[in-house]
Amino acid sequence: MSDKKALIEAALFMAAQPLSLKELSKISGITSEEKIKEILNEIKRDLDLQKRGFELAILPGGYQLRVRQEFLNKVASLTPHSDLSEGMLRTLGIVALKQPATQSDVVKIQGNKAYGYIKELEKRGLIKTEKFGRTRKLITTKEFERYFGKSINEIRESLQKVVGNEGDKQSGINVSDKETEFEEFEDTED
Repeated sequence: MSDKKALIEAALFMAAQPLSLKELSKISGITSEEKIKEILNEIKRDLDLQKRGFELAILPGGYQLRVRQEFLNKVASLTPHSDLSEGMLRTLGIVALKQPATQSDVVKIQGNKAYGYIKELEKRGLIKTEKFGRTRKLITTKEFERYFGKSINEIRESLQKVVGNEGDKQSGINVSDKETEFEEFEDTED
């Protein structure tokens, strides 16, 4: 294995979040994105051929090494999602319970830091956002389900038990609502 390929593999292994081609270029010193893509394809092919316990994933935010789905349930307890901050986990919980949620609703509950959480969660491929009037509509993705190793319905059931059917009066989350009504008002950031 070339030193550059090994370096890119090491970077992907150590990163808590997906790495972009630009980041991999900076780390490896390879200026050609095509060369980096070629190396990434080699890494992916090697992992697939050797049937390793992890795979190279291509996500909206870049590239990441992650545990293969078939092994996730057996090893998930070893790292209880420590790479997500408490704020990001709360934001994910709100989106999962109320989806489709609006960015403006999440910001009302979480405060202005929610904008950063939403951007990071979208970069990691855990949520998808789309323009909705003057705000954004937020929904979880298949990557969200893969990350937590459960379906969105199983996750919602668990969250409902934690929050309770009455909802969390402090945060305004009412989990008994099947549909979220969207209010259109201006957010300070898209």
